This record gives sequence, structure tokens and C-alpha cells, in this order.
Amino acid sequence: MKRIGLAMLWIGTSHGAVTTGADLEQAERNYQQLCQQCHGVNRIGGAGPALLPQSLGRIKPGEIRQVIENGRPASQMAAFGTLLEPAQIDALALYLQRPPNWNEEAIRQSHRVLVDGATLPDQPQHRADPLNLFVVVEAGNHHVAVVDGDRFEVLARFASHFAVHGGPKFSPDGRFVYLASRDGWISLYDLHNLKLIAEVRAGLNTRNLAVSKDGRWVLVGNSLPGNLAVLDARDLSLVKTIATLGSDGQASRVSAVYTAAPRNSFIVALKDVNEVWELSTGPNPDFVPRRIEVQDHLDDFSFSPDYRQLLATSRKAQGGQVIDLDSGQVVSDISLPGMPHLGSGTYWKRDGRWVFATPNISKGLVSVIDINTWKVIRQIPTLGPGFFLRSHANSRYAWTDVFFAAGNDAIHLIDKQTLEIAHTLRPMPGKTAAHVEFTHDGRYLLLSIWDTDGALIVYDSNTLKEIKRLPMNKPSGKYNVGNKIEFAEGTSH
Repeated sequence: MKRIGLAMLWIGTSHGAVTTGADLEQAERNYQQLCQQCHGVNRIGGAGPALLPQSLGRIKPGEIRQVIENGRPASQMAAFGTLLEPAQIDALALYLQRPPNWNEEAIRQSHRVLVDGATLPDQPQHRADPLNLFVVVEAGNHHVAVVDGDRFEVLARFASHFAVHGGPKFSPDGRFVYLASRDGWISLYDLHNLKLIAEVRAGLNTRNLAVSKDGRWVLVGNSLPGNLAVLDARDLSLVKTIATLGSDGQASRVSAVYTAAPRNSFIVALKDVNEVWELSTGPNPDFVPRRIEVQDHLDDFSFSPDYRQLLATSRKAQGGQVIDLDSGQVVSDISLPGMPHLGSGTYWKRDGRWVFATPNISKGLVSVIDINTWKVIRQIPTLGPGFFLRSHANSRYAWTDVFFAAGNDAIHLIDKQTLEIAHTLRPMPGKTAAHVEFTHDGRYLLLSIWDTDGALIVYDSNTLKEIKRLPMNKPSGKYNVGNKIEFAEGTSH
């Protein structure tokens, strides 16, 4: 099959016929009628996998056509050979191999302001402590709950877009929360008034977002199209998009974006080129990236406590690299086995020295690193690969799951001084236990049971006594306002 432009040009097919631009328009309609329910709007995935060039790149065009015509054994993929003519199957197969378009005009057309924030009261319209609220993502039914962290009651609940990802981020004063979904939708919610303010679709496949130190800007990192979208934090209106092109012109997806508040900047990791970007958010920013060359494509990173250094890793590399953000130089390599999940790691002080600990997605261990020497000082064996690690300055323990293990109903409590597993809990035997977040003062913590009939379980962080259960539909993560805006020790940033 010969691939040419989308206009009214002729494209050869496997049957010797031709496919025109009009045929591709019909293919899009066929997709919407037959495929969209499972594979999502814009082909980004739903109950079925994403059908994008990135996800189909290893499949030959003829194989794509065969799956459309004959279905896929032992799966829910139906056969459409009796519903579509051979030429229609050819056109649909070609349509699936073309990247969807999502430009600045499309972003602006998607923007909608639901409530004029300027008309809302500045003070909280509820009795809860605004710094001890939790924003809870319920992945099972795509909802977000706002929980009072003192009374452990749900104050509000609203529908989110598909698969909120990357963790909600907050305005510096904690009033507003920003949510990014996998399908590119960005939502702005007022926690004082418990109202959804605005939404915009900043991309088609989004990694995560960050909010600037001054609360003026939101930066969205996209995998599709590969770019950054700068939004006005007040109403999510588009300021500009930035194509993520390496210095050699190579296009790249975005791995992650974070704010480096002490530096008044955003830090961006790129997935397909050996660069990290820093974008200043100071007065009148131009958002022109400062390019830092690195040794590998980066998938994940975390900061040192002073935000001067970046600890980064690649899925392809066996280990990590430490990048000094001031000099732009790689200052150290770290020997880390498997696939460490640095973005879910955390810092604490042990014997007066900062250490960093990270779970591992592919191996049953937690790696503990002395950040003065960048040497691994302990590999703590666990019951299986894990995803999240959390603690608090007022807690004796760091809590880590074994999310990818066969027995993922366990949660380990690591003594932060001895670096030994002090306790292993099984809150709901047979159901996945994951993701802990502490209250603002660290007295209590909330743990997720990732199940349709799941729950938030509230524990006393000192006695480990269960205090309360809030039934929820697969609560995938929860985020405490005060801990997040203060960049508290023990939580993710």
C-alpha cells in the first residue's frame, strides 16, 4: 500500500484499486460508527487499545486489514468483513495509519468557560480546612471526589474526562485544581466553591501538566501531537503551542512536565530526543526552551530537594543519570536495576542526610540512594514490583505497594531509619492496595483499594489503626492540597 497525502490524490491498495480523499472521509465515518465505541474518539483508546500510528507502527498494513476483516481470536475485536466492502476495509486500514490533526485552532474551538470565576466568592464556601482537602481520582467510573481530610467526608463529586493522568496540580494558594486526562482534556476546578470553571482539549494524548510558581501559567505535555501547550491558568485559554523538536529537528513526544518552583521554571523531559528543556516562568516569559543535552531519551525524573539537580532514567537504560540544572552537565550515573519509577519516589532525612527512595516497576525492590554521593545504599526486597512510594515528615514509615505482583493486596511499611520492612498490611485480601497520601499534618493517611468495589481506607499513621472506609470505584490516587502546594517531604511533586 503506497502512502501519499490526504488530499484528493490516488493511493494504491492491496487489491490494486485506489483510495481517494473522499474514501478516507467515508473511512472516518465508518470508524465513528463501528470502532469509536471501543477505541475512543480520535482513536486514542478506550475499552480497546489506541489505534494511532505510534501504537500500530509494528503491525504491517496487511495485518491491520486482516484484523478489520476477520477480527482477532480470543478478544472482543469483531470481524467487519461482512459489513464493509474490500475497498472500504482498505480505506479504513489506511485511515488508521494516519496521524489525527489537532492544531491551535482545534484547541481554541474546544475551549469552554463554564463559570465566570471572577463572580465567585474568594473565601471557601464550605467548613473544611482548604489545606487539608484531598482530590481523589476514581478511575473506575471517571469521576473526581473532593474529600474533607479532617472529617473524612466527601464534599463534592464530579465527572472527569477519560483516564485522568499525571496527578492533579494545584494553584499556589490551593484554591484551584487542574486535571489532565489521557485524551487531552484539561479541566479547571474551584475548590473554594466546588465548581468546574473551564475545560479545553490541549492535545489528543496527554502525559501530564504543571502549574507555574506564580499560578499564572499551565504547561501541558503531549504525546500526540508531540508538543507543549501553554494555557492561561485563569481560564485555560490557549497562549501558544511549542513543537517539541530536538536541536536537529527531530520530532519528539513529551515524557513529563513539572514545575521547578525555586527556579521559576518548567522542566520538560522529551521521549525521543536526548534533551531536557527548561522554560522560564519569570516576568513576561517567552517560553523559549533552554536545551540541556543528556545521555539518553528520558522517561521519568525527580528533583533533588533544592531543585538544583535532576535525577532521571530511561526505560532503555540500566540505571539513572543526575543532571545539574545550573551547568546543564550530567554529573553522575546511578546503577539502578529494572525500571525505577522515579516520579513516584520520595525523599526523607536519615541520620541528618537526605536520601531518595524509588519503587521499581519491573523488580521487587525499593532502591535507596544517598543524594550527597548519588550511591545506592540499600536495595530493599519487596513481594513484587511496585508503583507508588509515599511518606510524611511526621511519619516513621514510607509506604510502598507491590502493584505489579501476583499478590498485590499487600502494602509494605519501610522504617525510614533502619531501611527495613517493619510491617506488611493486607487491607482487603484479594484486592489491589496502592497509593498512599497523608493528611496535611501527617497524623492520618488515606490508602486506595483499586477495585470496582474499592475504598479509601483511613489509617492512624502512628498506631496503624484503621479509622474509616469510604466506598469508591477504583480510587487510583488522592492528593492533599497542603502537602502539594508546600512541596512537602514525602509526597510526589
